[in-house]
Order: sequence, then C-alpha cells, then structure tokens
Amino acid sequence: MTGEAVVIGAGIGGLATAVALHQRGWRVSVHERAASLEPVGSGIGMAPNALRALDVLGVGDAVRARAVRQDGVALRRSTGGVLATTSAEAFERAYGDTVMALARAELVDFLRDGLPADRLHLSSEVQLLDHGSHDRPALLATPEGEVRADFVVAADGLRSPTRATLFPDHPGPEYSGFTTWRTIVHAPSGPLPVGETWGPGAAVGVVPLADGRLYLYAAAHVPPGERAADSDERAELLRRFGQWFDPIPRLLASADSEQVLRHDVWELVRPLREFNRGRVALVGDAAHAMTPFQGQGACQAIEDAVVLAAELDRAQDRASLAGYSAARVPRTTTVASRSRRVAGLIAWRSTPAVALRDALMRCGGLLPEKLVVRAAAPMLDWAPPLQPAGNMPPGGEAPPSTGKR
Repeated sequence: MTGEAVVIGAGIGGLATAVALHQRGWRVSVHERAASLEPVGSGIGMAPNALRALDVLGVGDAVRARAVRQDGVALRRSTGGVLATTSAEAFERAYGDTVMALARAELVDFLRDGLPADRLHLSSEVQLLDHGSHDRPALLATPEGEVRADFVVAADGLRSPTRATLFPDHPGPEYSGFTTWRTIVHAPSGPLPVGETWGPGAAVGVVPLADGRLYLYAAAHVPPGERAADSDERAELLRRFGQWFDPIPRLLASADSEQVLRHDVWELVRPLREFNRGRVALVGDAAHAMTPFQGQGACQAIEDAVVLAAELDRAQDRASLAGYSAARVPRTTTVASRSRRVAGLIAWRSTPAVALRDALMRCGGLLPEKLVVRAAAPMLDWAPPLQPAGNMPPGGEAPPSTGKR
C-alpha cells in the first residue's frame, strides 16, 4: 500500500518515519515549522533497540561508524564514589550492540540524507483539518493551500496540535519536576567520569563523542519556568554543580554559554489509548513524550517509524492501523514508566533519602553483571517487524526476528 504521505515535523521521529515510507514507495513530503532542524549543542545515545531499527532504515552501519561506543560507564555519587559500573561487552553479548553516542545533529543528517532533497519543507506550518477515514483522504492546511493526503504522520512534538485535535479529551503533557541542560565541549586530557553522577535532586552525565568532544547533560529538580540570571546558563550550572567532584566543575566551566541548551521536561503521564485515528498516526513525543532518564525518547520514536511503516504494508486500508497502536502503546508506556521511576529516585534530596538511594544503587552494583544487563531487557530486547522481501533498504537484509544477534 502506497500513496501520498505528509509528515508533520522533521525531528528524529518524523524523519525516520519519512525514510521508512519513502523506502516503501510512498511519495512523502515532510513539513517542519522551524526554519532549521535539530539544535547543534546536544548529543544522543542510540541503544541496541534503536540501532536495530536504524538497520531497517539503512543507516545503522553509518551511525555505528560515526558514533562512540560507550564503555566503562559508571554511576557515581556527587562526591565521586562509584555506585555501579557496566561494560559494553556485557550488553553486546546480550543484545548484539551497546549504546553508541553521537551528536544529535549528525543523526538528523543521516536520516535527512535518506530522503530526496525536495521532500523537506522548512518554515512550513501544517494544520490537520480532517483526519480522514477508510473512504476519504485526510485534509491539511499548508502554506501553499489545502492538501489531501492518503496518510498523515504527526511527529509534531510534545505539545502536538495534531494530538490535541485527534484526542481533545486528553489532558496533555505534565511537568516532570525537572529542568535539563545540554551542551557539547572539547574533552580535556586525563580520566573522565563517563556515565552519570547523582546528587541531591540532581544529576550530571558525561558522554564521549567523536572528534575529541564530550556531550554534557545535567538535570535538577526545580519548579518549571526558572531561568538563569542574565540568561547565563553556564553560570547556573556552576552554581548548582560547582562543588561536585573534579572534573565535573571544570567540564561545565569549559562550556560556551551561548551553546548551553536549557529545557524544562514535560511528559505524557497519562498514556494515550491509541496512537492513530482515521488516516493519521502519532509518532515520537506527540504519542508518548517521556522523561530522558532511560535515554529512550528518540529510540522509541525510531521504533515507531519502522513499526508504523510495516503496519501500513499489512493494513487492509489506511484507516485500519489497530496493529500499530497495539504494538506501540504498551511498549512505550512501559519504557516511559521505567524512566519516570528513575526520575523519582534522582529527585530525592534530603540527606537520609540520598544515603538510602545511594545504598540501594550500590547494592544493585554488587549484583552479577549478567543480572544487571538482563534487567534492561524490557527496553533493549526488541526486534523490528520483518519486512517483505521487496521492501529492503538498498543493500539491506531482513532484520533478525529476536532481540539478539
């Protein structure tokens, strides 16, 4: 089944879905209301489940070649003590890959390169007028006028206007309690605290990237809407984390103030019952915005892309996508719930609570590594649906039917 498809939003989920549909012969147009794509000051980790989905899209090997394998990852106290460690080898044995990190803009470029240049329309805000049905196309308002589409993918983000149109009774996103900072810096010489460090109501992450760079992120449990005085978020980072163990303050001090991104974290606490209505399907944050504390938001969006494309192949008509919701709603709800539980632990801030949390994490770190790795199975042990032989990406092979390779 092919036809005219419109993708609303050119984030990772929107571009991944556009590539998946384009590979299957759909005539895809992607409309992004912003004048440019993803911000440059952010990194991203691709977990084994996402790498399998990227293999289906034909870009998995390119991502692996550019990304940095995350090894020697540890969870630490803000004083520097190690609570738990994991090795890349253990994850590779269990899941075929480990987490690979690259700049977010690089991943966007890999996905964009999978589309003809004329399919991406920037500064193009689109509004859904009619979600369509089995006997009529969807209708959208675009800057060029009204457009009819055989299928619409809504990847229009956390505050998705399309979600509000399709599901007007849903309460929408809720504040998670956290604000986050992200930036990329040059890596200094010497050992680095790769992984996450937890303090009272806060966390800092250090992620190696290619070309001698580091992706730094931080989170703090604060009221929504707060911003640094004089808009100097680097100074705010140093105020909050300047007393943590070395080299965290030095790493944060090396950031360019103009390149520090700050965003409050909102999530869909109440899951949607379905991700599709009529000829429209939601993907990514529009469907299941979650906190970042399991590193799975973009990974789940890429999964959405390949599952949705496969379901469209199987569907009797474009308004019969119950299989997509049946596959994605329970899975994304589980992943989001896991991330929310981790957020709850990071939010602990009293001295007794932090001591208890650290003791629990330390006990977890003493478990056999095999058990720690297998605890991630609900997220990582996922395989994409098999593709029909005629729908392989160029040079591709059918993905494995299990989560291990």
